[in-house]
Amino acid sequence: MIPWNLSGRFDFGGRTVRYGIQGNGPPVVLVHGTPWSSFNFRHIINALSVHMTVYFYDLIGYGQSDKAPGDVSLGIQNRVLDRLLDHWELEQPSIIGHDFGGAIVLRTLLLNKRSFDKIVLIDPVAVSPWGSPFFRHVRKYEEAFTGVPDYIHDAIVRAYVKTAAYKPIGDEVLDTIVAPWTGTAGKAAFYRQIAQADSIYTDEIQPQYSTISTPVLILWGREDTWIPLERGETLHNTIPGSRMHVIPDAGHLVIEEDAGEVARQILSFLRDKGDTQPAP
Repeated sequence: MIPWNLSGRFDFGGRTVRYGIQGNGPPVVLVHGTPWSSFNFRHIINALSVHMTVYFYDLIGYGQSDKAPGDVSLGIQNRVLDRLLDHWELEQPSIIGHDFGGAIVLRTLLLNKRSFDKIVLIDPVAVSPWGSPFFRHVRKYEEAFTGVPDYIHDAIVRAYVKTAAYKPIGDEVLDTIVAPWTGTAGKAAFYRQIAQADSIYTDEIQPQYSTISTPVLILWGREDTWIPLERGETLHNTIPGSRMHVIPDAGHLVIEEDAGEVARQILSFLRDKGDTQPAP
């Protein structure tokens, strides 16, 4: 496995959130999605931290953060982010969200009324309907899935993760992605976060997308089968003045598949002081 350790700790109602801070310069916050963790942003973190101070963390119920039974839905994750921003004393950072992280960023903006300098959304969960047949099946039979033998659970998670990528995922990377979801606590946490996934949390804010005035860049893997490109185009057309860049030969896990291009587009957008288009 690839070493990854978050040294920072934040208490959210008795539940520990693990985080890291790297680099120097203007602040930017990274918010991962499911079933990922901050580990999947490692290449982006290294690229951005040359120019910026990068704040990253594992959502409650994910990675190295608390996996005890409880609420891990999108309904609580924006509250966690809101509190973390206070803890880090950040008033108007730029912010980047991938997958569920995009929904968390949008909920924090629209419901918690947090100000962001710029927003980058990477293949975000944002436009209904969403949720695969696998999600719906787990929601219906969460207890049965939690009770499957460990070797079957391991195979389920690995097969599921692989479907997020257009290009093959290396064994070492795959092992590191799967590791937090193993063991008694990890297995229960994996099915818990899927069972609590519900489009009501994006339905609640989707009518407000047209009111967003913060500069927004949308990045999308062209071969994303989890959330088709058409959803990204709908989101782009809904957020006034938003920019969109499609990355070829990459799927939903574009932050792993073409991290260099993702980082290049993000840096171009965040450092741009004018009204130019993203890097070609």
